[in-house]
Amino acid sequence: MSTYRPLHDGWTLAAVSKDVRIAGVAATVPGCVHTDLLAAGLIEDPYLDDNENRLTWIGRSDWDYETAFTWNADSHDRADLLCEGLDTVATIELNGVAVAGVANQHRSYRFAVRELLREGENTLRVRFASPHAYAEARRAELGHRPGAYEAPYQFIRKMACNFGWDWGPAVVTSGIWRPIGLHSWSGARLASVRPLVSGDGHVEVHVTVERATDAPVTVTAAVAGVEREVRLAAGEREAVLELRVEDPRLWWPRGYGAQDRYELVVRLGEESWTGRIGFRDVRLDRTGEGFTLVVNGVPVFVRGVNWIPDDCFPARVTRERLAERFGQATGANVNLLRVWGGGLYESEDFYDLADELGLLVWQDFPFACAAYPEEEPFASEVEAEARENVARLSWRPSLMLWCGNNENLEGHADWGWQDRLGDRTWGAGFYHALLPAVLAELDPTRPYWPGSPYSGHPDLAPNDPARGTTHIWDVWNREDYTRYGDYRPRFVAEFGFQGPPAHTTLRDAVSGELAADAPLVLHHQKAHEGNAKLLRGLAEHLPRPETFDDWHYLTQLNQARAVTFGIERFRSLAPYCAGTIVWQLNDCWPVTSWSAVDGDGRRKPLWYALRRVYADRLLTVQDGAVAVVNDGPQAWTGELELLRLGLGGEPLAKETAAVEVAPRSVARIPLPDSVAVPGDPSAELLSVRLGDRRVLSFFAEDIRVAFPPAVHRTEVIPVAGGLDVTVTAETLLRDLALFPDRLDPASSVDDMLITLLPGESVTFHIATRRQLDPAALISSPVLRCVNEVRP
Repeated sequence: MSTYRPLHDGWTLAAVSKDVRIAGVAATVPGCVHTDLLAAGLIEDPYLDDNENRLTWIGRSDWDYETAFTWNADSHDRADLLCEGLDTVATIELNGVAVAGVANQHRSYRFAVRELLREGENTLRVRFASPHAYAEARRAELGHRPGAYEAPYQFIRKMACNFGWDWGPAVVTSGIWRPIGLHSWSGARLASVRPLVSGDGHVEVHVTVERATDAPVTVTAAVAGVEREVRLAAGEREAVLELRVEDPRLWWPRGYGAQDRYELVVRLGEESWTGRIGFRDVRLDRTGEGFTLVVNGVPVFVRGVNWIPDDCFPARVTRERLAERFGQATGANVNLLRVWGGGLYESEDFYDLADELGLLVWQDFPFACAAYPEEEPFASEVEAEARENVARLSWRPSLMLWCGNNENLEGHADWGWQDRLGDRTWGAGFYHALLPAVLAELDPTRPYWPGSPYSGHPDLAPNDPARGTTHIWDVWNREDYTRYGDYRPRFVAEFGFQGPPAHTTLRDAVSGELAADAPLVLHHQKAHEGNAKLLRGLAEHLPRPETFDDWHYLTQLNQARAVTFGIERFRSLAPYCAGTIVWQLNDCWPVTSWSAVDGDGRRKPLWYALRRVYADRLLTVQDGAVAVVNDGPQAWTGELELLRLGLGGEPLAKETAAVEVAPRSVARIPLPDSVAVPGDPSAELLSVRLGDRRVLSFFAEDIRVAFPPAVHRTEVIPVAGGLDVTVTAETLLRDLALFPDRLDPASSVDDMLITLLPGESVTFHIATRRQLDPAALISSPVLRCVNEVRP
């Protein structure tokens, strides 16, 4: 029998500093120093303007969290202080006695404290040392290691991006960021339950028991009506219970089948562990040096997005917020989330939602963009965190792959690290020895990949597109996005292009002038020369912005076009190319970045483009042919219609072809010269239609197309839940978009980036609870298109 008592009430926060006079601040647990100071009105919002710059002292200070609670002696043998997450360098004291010191945000801790408890009032204190000071001290002790940024994030086992990234602020946190409480128990308890599940119905439940007495105990496991029992003799602490479910319903990735799960219950006396397991197998097909995820024997083309922590202050990320973000991922036809190595092992809610929705998870171990020391205390900390989290997640059906790190193998090979490192360690022992050994012992049910990018062997250049996984960053950093067309990769695990957040998101984050080069706007652009790259990236494609509103629309549009161009190219190469993972789905704060969903949760134009380009069925013009991409479960058949049109919609040439594209495959139909070769590239376009899918492909970039000035009719009709806005084109309208958040911050639109030929119509649905001004709704800067008439 056991009881658990949360210790989340009555906490106060105080600075441990001669220079910072803060004490007696009411603290929220779970939480962190920044959010407590913000709630108390002692600091300005770190996400507003450039307040971040004035709050660096928080991460350079020591902090005390303290609470008092009553306790009365009971009949339990043990009382443990259970700390599910401490961020990061902390000393725990109970009634003035030191319990332990810890230094790893990625671990949980359990401490036996019954002997320190006393009748009546007890005082619990957690003192957090400055993360900066700790990391800098370890760097001085072990020697400098190169990294993407100057901050010493590789010298502390903490969320790396907390120290700032090229999309995130430097808000270095401390605090009790996950639940804390007292667990009282007698006899024995379930210390660890680690189910290993396979698609043939086999479940191997590894159980570790912690004992307060040596009396024999019985452990049972049951799933789908099958039950097994093991009796542990005096002193025995480990058991394996094997169960087999006949003909189980399989768990499939979304788009491939149902996400059937079964409740597995493990019991020890009155204590139980419950998890909803899914029967499925996963392997990595490396045929021809490729990189293909195979689930239940079926190759899966990955339509993925990279996931970063959804807030710089993770305790604020609720299950409801994750559900919204996951809904945005599935709404964009995403089937995989890559949990990036500069963040965290995510919460139980995260993986539970992924299991439920059939979203595959690629899990990086938390190492990113730096050379990491392998000396103590880091070696032991890395092993401990890996063992805990591998065991915690081993049974999750959504978890497809463990990856050793993000870009550290490439950094060592290609970023000039070797000369600066000398003979110092840099993490290779973790990625090639320690982590695969832990996985071989604790979770042999899914593949491991030492890092990304990685070509499959330590002696090979890590970022070779022809092998394994590649990251493509010459586009964005140096090259035009049409450079994607020169690549023939096996699997693209990172690539992307920037765009600003929604107008309302930026307006709420910047109290001053909104201009592309305004200082406060630039503070919310963390990439090196980011705004210059935005302008360079659209220069060959779109008109040069004349106003801030132009800049906002055109750079968002160019982001969507760049990513669309890349995905269309890579999907057309399937199955040779087996997946793309766009950088990135989400943001942790309001910022100009590579995200499809901004820091306030608003969908950028890129999101709508992803939904279109990640659909099961895709038409794309590639290298003189139409690639008909069918990633659905049914054959795609019909008559392919090819029309060369004038800008007024008049037909100039027509061809048809009967097509039948098998499920999960790609067909290429060469374009006849009659439709492929324009008489005047500036005045013609190609229309490709198959069934309900159509794509319009222009023979020249927009800046070289003789677009007519946009003319259209509009109608605004109130409907349940908002408004319908119908736009009818009288001339061609290029990439029509509506931005209703400029009128109602809570509003959203169901589609955008629609190109209409003369005579065609589209109806946008705007979800809003307000009465919006129809005239404003159908005018710039709310209603936009590339060839609109500018005053």
